[in-house]
Amino acid sequence: MGLYLIGDVQGCDAPLGRLLDRIGFSPSRDTIYLLGDLVNRGPSSAQVLRRLMSYGDSARCLLGNHDLSLLAVAHGTRAPHRNDTMDSVLLAPDRGDLLGWLRRQRMAMYEHGVLMVHGGVLPQWDVSQTLALAAEVQAVLRGPDLAHFLPRMYGNEPVQWSDALEGADRLRLIVNALTRLRFCTAEGVVDLKTSGGLQDAPEGFMPWFDVPGRKTANTRIAFGHWSTLGFLKRDDIVSLDTGCVWGGCLSALRLDASGDELIQVACEQSQVPGD
Repeated sequence: MGLYLIGDVQGCDAPLGRLLDRIGFSPSRDTIYLLGDLVNRGPSSAQVLRRLMSYGDSARCLLGNHDLSLLAVAHGTRAPHRNDTMDSVLLAPDRGDLLGWLRRQRMAMYEHGVLMVHGGVLPQWDVSQTLALAAEVQAVLRGPDLAHFLPRMYGNEPVQWSDALEGADRLRLIVNALTRLRFCTAEGVVDLKTSGGLQDAPEGFMPWFDVPGRKTANTRIAFGHWSTLGFLKRDDIVSLDTGCVWGGCLSALRLDASGDELIQVACEQSQVPGD
């Protein structure tokens, strides 16, 4: 049985197929964990979703900011960005099935000793709270209030977590942390505008995973989203967005007690570098 973490696919089905061939993936034997941004910017978002749907429980997927954006565009609560490539889903004859499957995916997972998110984890959250807060958003995405929530999902406020937050503010900050976070302060004030590498941290800010005393410090966390960071592996974190859609690689990390193995395939550049 093989266990694999896979970084941001972003609608690049051909590289995903090559990667799965490279690792010899069998849905009857193996499990792949996709760390969000399954769709958008690449050429084949609908085919990526169909492929993952066909694997059943052998493909366990997180939602990233691009996946949530697709849901918002599909519900008419957000205009498409000029670089979006969502039409293969939006105009698909099986659009309802694709979107229905997407909204049932998770915002965070904890399996095999690894906490998995797309973006990051605020320093005030431990594993249990991260999963509980992710479940709050998942319930809304899967429930009857989705169309009411999506217009309120966007925005950079509030910038700091409090357990007293309620309603749209609470859900928005959970979404922003789990899908967009890169930098924050030691007090957990988030910066959601900076998209560069480690050297680009605004003054007073640091990568979320370097905050002293964060409550998940003793938990291994795997995440995507940060293509300018690329592959980074430490005892406590694994970053796996290696910029497939920007002409980089699509990466998988095989989890094994005897030592992890990185597997990568080259990708065709289909977009200019960006978020």
